Amino acid sequence: MKPQRKCAGCGELKDKKELIRVVRTPEGEFRIDTTGKAAGRGAYICRKKECLEAAKKNHGLERSFRQKINNEVYDRLAEELNNQ
Repeated sequence: MKPQRKCAGCGELKDKKELIRVVRTPEGEFRIDTTGKAAGRGAYICRKKECLEAAKKNHGLERSFRQKINNEVYDRLAEELNNQ
């Protein structure tokens, strides 16, 4: 069975490889983890604009990381979705 993770936007369980991983590094910096192996706390989001908007609206990423998320992180995620 493939590893599954829950999207912070829609809440659906999906294969880990289908999702974008956002990681908070041990230094407290947020990054988009393209390898899926970066050190730090991770949260996942679908590769759909609707899920990103839902995660922002329902504070899904903020709950996952237990802290406030800067709008810059959401902007980088939106850029990543547009580049696909």
